[in-house]
Amino acid sequence: MIPTLTVDLNCDMGESFGAWSLGNDAAILPFVTSANIACGFHAGDPAVMKQTVRAALRHGVAIGAHPGLPDLVGFGRRDMAISAEEAFDMTVYQLGAIAAVAKAEGGQLHHLKPHGALYNMAATNAALAEAIAEAVYKVQPELTLYGLAGSELTKAGEKLGLRTAHEVFADRTYQADGTLTPRRQPDALITDADVAIAQVLRMVQAGQVRTQQGHDVAIRADTVCLHGDGAHALEFAQRLNAALRGAGVTLQAGLKPTAS
Repeated sequence: MIPTLTVDLNCDMGESFGAWSLGNDAAILPFVTSANIACGFHAGDPAVMKQTVRAALRHGVAIGAHPGLPDLVGFGRRDMAISAEEAFDMTVYQLGAIAAVAKAEGGQLHHLKPHGALYNMAATNAALAEAIAEAVYKVQPELTLYGLAGSELTKAGEKLGLRTAHEVFADRTYQADGTLTPRRQPDALITDADVAIAQVLRMVQAGQVRTQQGHDVAIRADTVCLHGDGAHALEFAQRLNAALRGAGVTLQAGLKPTAS
């Protein structure tokens, strides 16, 4: 039998705020399998959260909490010197908010994925990672914890017995240690759609990624992130979805790549 692969395709959503509109959520939802919805700290507000949850439910897309640092001005992408206890409290607070919205709309949460700087900090800081994982475990232990593939966050989730999804990125470059190239560097983003799609297919099918240093490193791809706020985000989502399906990859939330 020909081996088949199953992978989740996720997108950060619900990142508008008040009078400010960001992203093209409604158009992109048909091409992804899970949505990470901002919880009001780095972006989003109660109305946006409700609208995004409703839209995800209409499309059968899995709903995830996307907690970030309390930094609307910096969109949650600036590092903050927070303690592990603060990381725990922030996660519990935001998880509770989006869980309530999902319940009110007749849905339920599927996963949690930290946003921006909080995500990157938790990828390398074991104390922060453990605090975030503990927050998920104590509030909704049935959730899947999304984290950078091979990071401290996925290790912390696995240690607690949480379902974890090792995440890879379609439009980001990688360093030799498996971390993402910091956004402040000019080569952090992949702007050529063909290059990004080829990177995703290689990560999913071969379990490898070529780093900025020119070396191949092993990587586990349970879920693939694409960003929905770029100028060509919709076209890229369509192309990536089609490329994965065309390669025989099944797109579905909640499952890890398995051969059968």
